[in-house]
Amino acid sequence: MVNQSKTTSSSNDRLNHYFNLLSSSATWKETLEELFLISRDDFIFDNLVIYQTDSETGLLEVLFAKSTGRGKSAEADASWGESLSNRVIHENRMISEEPDEKGHRDRLAQPYLLGLPINSEEKLPGVLIFIRFGGPSFSEEDCRYAQWTANLTTSIVRKKLLDEFTSKIKNIQSVTKLQADFISTISHELRSPLGFIKGYTTTLLRTDTNWDRETQKDFLEIIERETNNLTDLIEDLLDSSRLQSGQMKFDFHLVRIDSLIRDEVNRVHLTNPEQRIELDFESNIPTIEGDPRKLAQVFDNLLSNARKYAPEALLQIRLRKEEKHLIVEFSDSGQGIPEIYQSRIFTRFFRVPEQSMKAHGTGLGLFICKQIIENHEGSISVDSSQSGTNFTISLPYALETKKITAEESV
Repeated sequence: MVNQSKTTSSSNDRLNHYFNLLSSSATWKETLEELFLISRDDFIFDNLVIYQTDSETGLLEVLFAKSTGRGKSAEADASWGESLSNRVIHENRMISEEPDEKGHRDRLAQPYLLGLPINSEEKLPGVLIFIRFGGPSFSEEDCRYAQWTANLTTSIVRKKLLDEFTSKIKNIQSVTKLQADFISTISHELRSPLGFIKGYTTTLLRTDTNWDRETQKDFLEIIERETNNLTDLIEDLLDSSRLQSGQMKFDFHLVRIDSLIRDEVNRVHLTNPEQRIELDFESNIPTIEGDPRKLAQVFDNLLSNARKYAPEALLQIRLRKEEKHLIVEFSDSGQGIPEIYQSRIFTRFFRVPEQSMKAHGTGLGLFICKQIIENHEGSISVDSSQSGTNFTISLPYALETKKITAEESV
């Protein structure tokens, strides 16, 4: 009577353990590991494997495998029940297999297999296979316990598939929202310059008014500026598409990054002399292997962003050497980027909501920057707070670095 009471108590404890396991926040792999660890207390096996139908190929793929006991030291050579898995799927029932020759000295040559269907009513059925090397045969009690374990495994695998499906839906929703936001943004960005161009062109063509030369010049400058904005927008769209599809062509040369940045800063000062920029370059900056036009595009974009989002702030550009990389930093003391958005700042079409109301943009610039830098086998990152934003670019040196002093730059 006492032994029966202990057995009942032990069974209840195990049931509670299983229930807590299934309702825990552990990953599906952690849950399976724990499930099979507990199962082995009452149900001996050496190896086990879960095969799951791949949603794309329709073939059985290994979802989870574990070696214990006698199969652990030679798991690469041991049987994993591949042929049995197909039979279980086809017949949709529990099947056991025993070796043709018994009593072999090598236990690994005598696999006793028990296969059970999981997710049998779903579109992506799977199989759970237990393996014993050298026996004994699976008893009726073993089969009942294995079936119960298979039912729990089905619940865990279904939860995994549901989590993956939910994640895909969320990703699709996120992409759909980004595309909708992009269409809205692009529509606005296209209408704005086109509106200016059409408006001022129509005004200049009016026959009932004679515009003086100064006014005509002002109107034409506005038309030119908006035409340039429209051209830049179209170029960003094309570059974004080429980079994403891997069709962007790069023309690599030995590049003087210090000279390249100075040229971009000088060009910016011609059209925006009020932008405050401070350069802090180490001496004897080596050349790197890169595409000067594409790198200039990155620096121009960062200069433009600083001008748009931190117009009154000082922009500091630092250039320093590390053992294997050249480091470029663009730092401003503007309002910064909220932390919740920093991980998405290089995502295609993404714009910080608070900043999108203050300045025009498509959400393509930083995406393009990241793609260009990564095509140079480098990296770009952002660190921002309420006191400002810092973009850090790391570019590897050319394999055969040619030392050129800063004084020799043209």
